[in-house]
Formats: sequence, C-alpha cells, structure tokens
Amino acid sequence: MATPPPSHAGAQQKAPAILRCGVCGSESRHVPFRPQPPEQAPDLDLRPGEPVRSTMARWLQQCPHCGYAAPDLAQAHPAVPGVVAAAPFRALLADVSAPPLARKFLAWAHVLEETGALHAAAEATLQAAWVADDMQRDEQARAWRRDAVALWRSGPPMDAEQCVRALDALRRAGAWDDAAHTADDMARRFDRDPVAPIVALEARLIAARDEGRHTIASALPPPARRPHVSHQQTRRAIGGGPFAWLKRLFRR
Repeated sequence: MATPPPSHAGAQQKAPAILRCGVCGSESRHVPFRPQPPEQAPDLDLRPGEPVRSTMARWLQQCPHCGYAAPDLAQAHPAVPGVVAAAPFRALLADVSAPPLARKFLAWAHVLEETGALHAAAEATLQAAWVADDMQRDEQARAWRRDAVALWRSGPPMDAEQCVRALDALRRAGAWDDAAHTADDMARRFDRDPVAPIVALEARLIAARDEGRHTIASALPPPARRPHVSHQQTRRAIGGGPFAWLKRLFRR
C-alpha cells in the first residue's frame, strides 16, 4: 500500500480527544500526534528534518490542571503524582524565564529524571534546547544541552548513537575542551563503526569552533547513482529507518 504524502504540518490531522490525566484525573481535550516520516535529513543530534521539525508543539500533551506533561497524558509512572506535587516541579512550571513550550519539555524531563529514566530525561532536555534554538535563546540552548549531556552520562552506558548526540550537544554548547576530549575518545572507540564519519565531522567542527547546526547528510560522502553502503549502514546505526527516531523521541 502506498504511503500517503506528508501533510503541510508533517502530521495527519486527527480529531481532538478527551483524555483523563494519569496524575490528577482531570479531563482535557487534546489532538493526537501522528507524524509522517521526515523528508529532510536530521541534524547531527537527530532532530528530525522538515516537515516534522516544525511540529514540536504537538509532541507532548500537558494537563491544564496539574501541569503534568507527557507524550500520552493518560499514562503515568506510580511515582509521578508525588513528583508533580513537589516544590521543584511547581517552581519549574512557574519559571517564566523559559519559553512555555520549553517548560513543557523540561517538565517531562524532570518527571523522567525523578523516576530514574535518565537517558529519556536527556532526550527531553535536548528537545527543550531545540525550542530555544528556534527562538534564538542561545544561552538557554547551551545550558540545556549541557544538562542533557550530564543526564546521559549519569545513566547507563551510552550506545554509539547516544555518544554522538552527546558529542554534538557539547559542541553546540561551546564546551570545547570536553567536546575535543570526547571526540578523541570516540574516534578510538568507534573507528570501525558506521558512526565514524559523523565523529570525524564533529572533530573538524570542534577544531573550527563551529557551534552551528549541521545535518547527518553533511557527514557522509555524496552517493553515486546508487547510495553507497556507508549511507545505509550509517542510517541504520543512527536512524534505524524513518520511524525509529520517533520511538526514541518518546521512550521512557
């Protein structure tokens, strides 16, 4: 069956549904998010390309009563009600120095961190940095990237993909010494891994003190008439197909 073309917003339009909050039990109306695969290459930190890139406001649902935010508002870890009721979470919601959408991702990250899902918390914190990128909040983007790296490093051992994403976060945060040391270490560890071309690109960008956004496509040699095997291998290693990024995006 042919895949339908992506809509303008990068997601199929669904009718709003009434959801019951998994924390406070209040009901609110939300539109389910059903993305189409991105058409453009993802960034080095795996932020998806357009048209999905511009749909971040729909990635999480937030309860208007208690403030709990999650990909599925109806689901909550048993410890979450205590986290949501505690002072740090309430203070986070009240912090007007962060853009409202970024606060939503940071709220989700806080819940994940407090329930022990440190790598998923790093993902959500990085997503807050993406919001800051879009709003030209450079200092906040750098700070949240550093926080994301700290969460990744505090969790279980990272796989190659997570190491690459943490490396990109360090570079874009301007943490040059840490980024250079990490790139050297990764070049030794992953010299025969499909992510090696990305690590090499990161090392060149770090040496040039380049904090800018770059895509995965820029790390790979241009394909000939048929894509080179390295393109397919790297795609599997860092993407796993057009929908794998979404599974990682929302994993707990």
